[in-house]
Amino acid sequence: MARRTQRTTASLSFPVWAWLVFFVFTPLALVVWYSFGYKPDLFTAVSTDQLSFDRYGEVLDGVFMPMFWATLRIALTGTLLCLLVAVPFAYWMAVKVDPRWRPLLLALVLVPFWTNFLVRTIGWQVILAPSGMASDVLNAIGILDGPLDILYTRGAVQLGVVYNYLPLMILPLYVVFERLDPSQREASRDLGAGRWRTFFSVTVPDALPGIASGCLLVFIPLMGDYLTASVLGGARGTMVGQIVARQFTSAQNWALGAAMAVTLMAFVLLTVLIVAALFLLVRAVVRRARHLDLGVSP
Repeated sequence: MARRTQRTTASLSFPVWAWLVFFVFTPLALVVWYSFGYKPDLFTAVSTDQLSFDRYGEVLDGVFMPMFWATLRIALTGTLLCLLVAVPFAYWMAVKVDPRWRPLLLALVLVPFWTNFLVRTIGWQVILAPSGMASDVLNAIGILDGPLDILYTRGAVQLGVVYNYLPLMILPLYVVFERLDPSQREASRDLGAGRWRTFFSVTVPDALPGIASGCLLVFIPLMGDYLTASVLGGARGTMVGQIVARQFTSAQNWALGAAMAVTLMAFVLLTVLIVAALFLLVRAVVRRARHLDLGVSP
């Protein structure tokens, strides 16, 4: 009976493992394999008859690292801005709004995903153009005295990534805020804590798993985003994803592109591990502070 149950479980999980093997592990292994190759001539994208780490040396000595640090700044800033916008909005939607209206608000949050990513980004290109709507409005209210000069800059890219990835931060925060026990907030207020202290001492610590999930959902795809930078950034808003893509398309140097992709994944993983360690440290400090407030030992 136990063996039959195990076979049934294995057969049910086979589609998941097949998907991971053919569409995740195999392409990833192929990229890693290509990263040890080289470009033999003008008309051949990659050759692996001679394996070496030379491509990684080219990655670290070329333009990749400056673009990586610029992309990391955009990704960290974008993740922080998404968090600052999403926390109050998700809290208001999950706690303050009448439950009858929450499905409608959730649908409005998801509306951007019903439109193609490229179309949404091109829409911002039209809005931020020197003769676009944003320029006209800012000139009409007296903030600007001339055309808006933000398109094809890192500022435009920053605005675009926040807009494109904000729903990925709102949704996990909404779920975690909705599942919080209201009696904890009521008990905190009964003990004399104000609204802000209750929010930062009770609500935010309990919502840390949702905050971590939202930050990962935003930061990881943002680090590899090249479409937003291609549409809104121009030459002044280049991101590392564009450099990797060019090696596979226009340059036809798959070995160097694969080495860049592997290096990018490694640095993203390292950044996530560092942030995770800081997150665990902050959670431990917050828990200790809460225990001290309650007068018990941690």
